[in-house]
Amino acid sequence: MSVTIPGVAAAVSPAASVSTRSTVRTVPGFRPEIEGLRAVAVVLVAVYHVWFGRVSGGVDVFLLLTGFLITGSLVRSLERDGRVAFVAFWSRLARRLTPAALTVLAATLVATFLWLPSPRWSDILREVRAAALYHENWALAAASVDYLAREAGPSPVQHFWSLSIQGQFYVVWPLLLALTAMVAARVRLPLRTALLTVAATVLAVSLGYSVWITGTSQAWAYFDSGARAWELALGAVLALAVTRVRLPAAVRVPMGWAGLAALVACGAVLPVATLFPGYVALVPTGAAVLVILAGTTGSAFGADRLLTWRPLMRLGSLSYAFYLWHWPVLVCYLHLTGRSLADPAGGSLVLGLSLVLAWLTSRLVEGGVQGLTRAPSRSTPAWSLGVAAAFLVPVLVASAAWSAHIAEEQRVRAEQAAAEVSEPARYPGALVLSDERSVHPVPNLPVLPDPADARADVSSHHADGCHVSLTSTELVVCERGPDDAERTLAMVGASRTAHWYPAVATAAARQGWRLVSFTKSGCQFSADVPMRDGAVFTECQEWDALAMEELERLRPDAVLTSSTRAAPGGERVPPGFVERWSQLEELGIDVVGLRDLPRRDYAGAECVESRSPGECTSPVSYSQAPADPAARADLPGNVRVFDLTEYVCPEGACDAVIGNMLVFWDRTHMTATYARTLAPMMEEGLLEATGW
Repeated sequence: MSVTIPGVAAAVSPAASVSTRSTVRTVPGFRPEIEGLRAVAVVLVAVYHVWFGRVSGGVDVFLLLTGFLITGSLVRSLERDGRVAFVAFWSRLARRLTPAALTVLAATLVATFLWLPSPRWSDILREVRAAALYHENWALAAASVDYLAREAGPSPVQHFWSLSIQGQFYVVWPLLLALTAMVAARVRLPLRTALLTVAATVLAVSLGYSVWITGTSQAWAYFDSGARAWELALGAVLALAVTRVRLPAAVRVPMGWAGLAALVACGAVLPVATLFPGYVALVPTGAAVLVILAGTTGSAFGADRLLTWRPLMRLGSLSYAFYLWHWPVLVCYLHLTGRSLADPAGGSLVLGLSLVLAWLTSRLVEGGVQGLTRAPSRSTPAWSLGVAAAFLVPVLVASAAWSAHIAEEQRVRAEQAAAEVSEPARYPGALVLSDERSVHPVPNLPVLPDPADARADVSSHHADGCHVSLTSTELVVCERGPDDAERTLAMVGASRTAHWYPAVATAAARQGWRLVSFTKSGCQFSADVPMRDGAVFTECQEWDALAMEELERLRPDAVLTSSTRAAPGGERVPPGFVERWSQLEELGIDVVGLRDLPRRDYAGAECVESRSPGECTSPVSYSQAPADPAARADLPGNVRVFDLTEYVCPEGACDAVIGNMLVFWDRTHMTATYARTLAPMMEEGLLEATGW
């Protein structure tokens, strides 16, 4: 399929084309310094990932280069043929890009099965499909605002987010340019002027949106196609304008070096991961613009002498495959070694192995596809799409079948677990730590919930939508118990308040109380200005205000909430907590403060899945103070506090398994299965604190 633009080809006659070449440098199909720039960008990406755990800005260069090269190609097609052959364009891209990408995804599936922990399998499989279908950036954007997903280990395919944005650009940009060319021909506007106007408009609108959304929700903005489109549009503007730029070599030589220096320094100087992609991303993209404008200077002292160095250009030709391989290799290395960053030797191994795999992919996969489709009869769009499908379909089928198998296994285990946990003698959980323990010693049995299912082991409070996400401002109020109950208890706070819900609900039911609950991820019940990712957490502010309005309307007898915040930096009672409790005192509402549980230096489910439970432990002192700060603080008269740490982290240690039950599914949250066994202790604590 192609669209011919009437008047466009005629507007660029052979004579005009010759005249143009004599006065203006056209955008060539191949610029050697760009291969070198690709190499520098991919090395920065990999080195910063491997040894520094930081983002370099190199990916932003890739996005700009995509806009630059694709726009140049499309404009030449429009000027030469007066049309965009959409099917041919997309099929060529599919033939070039998908074989290598899907080979890496297939290898990642194998590596996931062999080396990565089963609690992460479902998420990885979901992301593999998203990566294969070029919407991984949106999957990561959704995960970035899922508070309960933030502590999950890194996905081995999360680097596909940038490739997804590029893939979406490949679909939209030819359509936009063809439409622009059609309009330009009808109104007799010069083609390049029309295209430059449209590209500049996209640049301005997207950059404005990017600045706004980055300040509002940076974690989401980082993966948002709309917030990244300006980087591609900047490349497009450069492609359309570079032919008109005339700079002397005396200017271009220092310009090239300035661009390289700014690009190399960007990741070291700027906290890219927390500031991008707003206006700060103009640093690496602006640096790339300087290098491209400098071009090939012919000077012995120009940056292009480095960028056109043959080994660097060869690495540039492997940059796509190298980028694809470096991240899954790094993720597997870090998991197998238990490290958070690579040491010098390990990092060199990761980079060396990635380079070898990139070379093999280039020779065997990309080279094989080129050989297969070299014959004229096999260079058609149908053949190209067929080749892409031959790589795509097996990855989608394998990941979908594996996901279905996991879901069925989880269903079976859930049924078995429901029967097992009803027998306290076999699965007592926290009861082994109470005076009412039903059996001693506890028999040695498989842990419940199974580590592979632990992330899904949440209470009905979550399942019923009573706990809202980071981005939500809605107050979802859930109620249990008789409407005419003598006592009403409200449960309010963040996720580390919500994970007590199974114990609180059981205690309330036993006492005949009415239980009202509303909680929000990452949002403390506090009068302090909430912050997240360096910016005001406005969604929390709005939600917290609604929570106070609801409590004023409900007038419960007491509010159960967290009384402290425990973190590796120390445990404290935030001033905003006390201020909020004073406001409740004015309303005649009592407060029951429950001490925050210690955080752990290990992820519960993943640790138990890969090591023996005895190796999965963390000292209480890692994040808790020696004594409860709330018990010693000057609190309003309506506040009573209590502490159940001894039933979750007994004798100063937070073990991953107690009474054959998995206690923690990540570093900060309890499993609902274990929380239910805390009901007797919770009931006793509530009765003592409230005096009911």
